[in-house]
Amino acid sequence: MLRKRSQIRDYKSEDNLFRNRAIISFLAIIILVGVLIANLYTLQVVQFQDYRTRSNDNRIKIVPIAPNRGLIYDRNGVLLAENRPIFDLEITPEQVDDMNATIQRLRQIIDISPEQVASFRKELRQTRRFNSVPILTQLTPEEVAKFSVNQYKYPGVAVTARLKRYYPFGKMLTHVIGYVSRINDRDIERLKREAKEANYQATRDIGKLGIERYYEDILHGMPGYQEVEVNSRGRVIRTLKYVPPVPGKDLVLNIDINLQRYVYHLLDGKRGSAVVLDPKDNGVLAMVSSPSYDPNAFVHGITTKDYQALLNDKDHPLVNRATLGIYPPASTVKPLIAVSALQEGVITPTTTRNDPGYWRIPNSKTKPFRDWLRWGHGKVNITKALEESVDTFFYQVAYDMGIDRLSHWMKRFGYGEYTGIDIFEESKANMPTREWKMARHRTPWYQGDTIPVGIGQGYWTATPMQISKAISVLVHHGKVLAPHFLRATIENGEPFDKQQIAEVETYPPITGVPDKYWNIAINGMYLVNHGPRGTARHAFKNLKYKSAGKSGTAQVFGLAEGEEYNADELAEHLRDHALFTGFAPVEHPQAIVTIVLENAGGGSSHGAPVVRKIFDHIILDEDQQEKKD
Repeated sequence: MLRKRSQIRDYKSEDNLFRNRAIISFLAIIILVGVLIANLYTLQVVQFQDYRTRSNDNRIKIVPIAPNRGLIYDRNGVLLAENRPIFDLEITPEQVDDMNATIQRLRQIIDISPEQVASFRKELRQTRRFNSVPILTQLTPEEVAKFSVNQYKYPGVAVTARLKRYYPFGKMLTHVIGYVSRINDRDIERLKREAKEANYQATRDIGKLGIERYYEDILHGMPGYQEVEVNSRGRVIRTLKYVPPVPGKDLVLNIDINLQRYVYHLLDGKRGSAVVLDPKDNGVLAMVSSPSYDPNAFVHGITTKDYQALLNDKDHPLVNRATLGIYPPASTVKPLIAVSALQEGVITPTTTRNDPGYWRIPNSKTKPFRDWLRWGHGKVNITKALEESVDTFFYQVAYDMGIDRLSHWMKRFGYGEYTGIDIFEESKANMPTREWKMARHRTPWYQGDTIPVGIGQGYWTATPMQISKAISVLVHHGKVLAPHFLRATIENGEPFDKQQIAEVETYPPITGVPDKYWNIAINGMYLVNHGPRGTARHAFKNLKYKSAGKSGTAQVFGLAEGEEYNADELAEHLRDHALFTGFAPVEHPQAIVTIVLENAGGGSSHGAPVVRKIFDHIILDEDQQEKKD
């Protein structure tokens, strides 16, 4: 009996324990379900917008679209830089089972160099498998036809068309327009610094030199984009939205391609440069640097062999001699020194000095500074000094002015400063000062250093563009304008006559100089070409209009005392440079021309005849055209 009662108690105890456990388990389930419901509510309701955005970010991609690059025209509407359709051979990696075998079979029908294969493999490693990669660019029509016939044999390989920059005038305009080429790491770093990287996500090429680089922002335009839906592997399923890119603006340059072609052929085979400015606003009508090179080779990727050949060429075709070539300006600066000396009161219009063929620093036993005419010019005033380019007269002027006043005045004419030309490839050259010599050579400035500066020699160097700008200041009686290529811009799709004229950059003018002083210098330049003893009178004989000019012969090295200069006995690279600058017609100038021929000899005998031809081409051809019209 007692055992039964004990068993009953045990059963009740077990029932209570089971009931308690069941209740606790049920409560735990209720709590967990509640937590699950709360989490689901949070995910589905509270955080719905956030997760939907994340989902869309994974599902929807923004694909940038490159804009078409703006075109470049000359002043008469001739196309100088255009976009031509080209055909590329591209491979989509995920559609190719055996890449090596595919490339080998392709090389059996199309010539693909090992260098091109290596470049393809390098780009392949940086590209997603579903994106196509070009293995060969700029296919010829024959190559396109040959592949099209066999395309069925090459799954994953296709010919695609796109626009590529092309320069129809080739090496004739390289140093003006420059070129575009593939964006490299340095370009990317620069774009990051300038916060422009986003605009180039779909762009392959960028301006590298000349106008293409200087006006990159205008020519490039703004990229478009399309919203596309992609699957989990990143492949595009459909397009949701399309925003077209904004093409770059077209540029109109001051360049006259007919004149550019003429000047280019005049310099063909020579080392040198020529600059032709429009005196009305200093627009660059022509700028030639010789020798040159074809920019189209860089657009499509120049080979290492060809690039090394350009780098190692002894004539340095890669250098823009018109803005980077630095030479002693020689006697081309004498008219400018005349204006400054007259204004400073160092000389007067009637100052007369005797020239025995040499000049010595007063009270000095140093060697004399010699004139180019050994027996001298006799009695000389400022007009005769300009006409016959009398060195001794300007030695005395330089001595009286001193380097401080000389450098100050010449900097006002633009020497030792950037000209303002709208390309980045430009040198300041050097207008020497006391401070410059101490910083450069760690020695003070001596009186003897000043004397050759008076004839554009010594430490003084200049670019042909600086010389042209300085002469334009003389023509304008002190008005200082920047030489410039850009004439106007055109909105994409607008006709050529809808040009927006660009503003011309101006600098502080040279004021306070009487017109008579400017006219003395201009008259001296007129006599250089037309005077009875003008240094360039033979080159300008029987001219049908009036011109003004100034020759210069820049020494490449100094002669020892007692030595005579004999070009025939010197290596070519040691011979003098020939310089000539001038403008025509004198009354109403249509052109300012500066030419530098390296190691060619005297400026009057070699530079002046070339300038004469350029003047004739501009003035006489225009007269003939007006008669025809």
